[in-house]
Amino acid sequence: MSYLVKRALGTVELADEWDQGQWKHAEILELTHWMGDKPEHFPKTQAKVLYDDNNLYVFFRVEDCYVRAVADKIHGKVWEDSCVEFFFTPQDQSEYEYFNLETNCGGRMLFRYNDQRRKTETYVKESDCELIEVHHSLPRFIINEITEPMVWTLRYKLPFRAIARYAKITKPLAGVSWKANFYKCSENSSHPHWLTWARVDFPTPNFHLPQYFGTLQFA
Repeated sequence: MSYLVKRALGTVELADEWDQGQWKHAEILELTHWMGDKPEHFPKTQAKVLYDDNNLYVFFRVEDCYVRAVADKIHGKVWEDSCVEFFFTPQDQSEYEYFNLETNCGGRMLFRYNDQRRKTETYVKESDCELIEVHHSLPRFIINEITEPMVWTLRYKLPFRAIARYAKITKPLAGVSWKANFYKCSENSSHPHWLTWARVDFPTPNFHLPQYFGTLQFA
């Protein structure tokens, strides 16, 4: 799988909608694969990505139901909620190092740097997480699961300086590529599911398999 990340031609406003402002120029990717048994509830999940000199911008749009948001702190169990995830290696040469940025529908995040060769996991400092500007369409908490169909969105601005403190980064320019995958899950909802953009060939749900990442190609 390969996705073309376009350079923003102006200021990216996180409050803009899917087809507004700079976002209307971005390519669309969709999560069409799953892990485990094919889920009964298969929310249509799409994403767009843009970049500029200092930041990566990610926009998720989810047509969902059975929605919940319970995690109450940074680095909490957001994957148990209605959650979208961006796993990435900010270069194209390592098969063992990657970040996992997991964000529930209420904007609560878990952000970690992993080095499988050294078998280490480093949570990104809260002060660095706070550098990431997040815009979410739903409330911070949804304790009682919402079962009606809805569309929710989540967007964020990820500064390159927030990740360069933890790993080597090849700064995006035309011709540069990173490795990445995009996921949607909701482990503790009434209708759990594990969806992926690039196909992951593994018998049970496991997103931490960078050997199956696709490619982000910067234009």
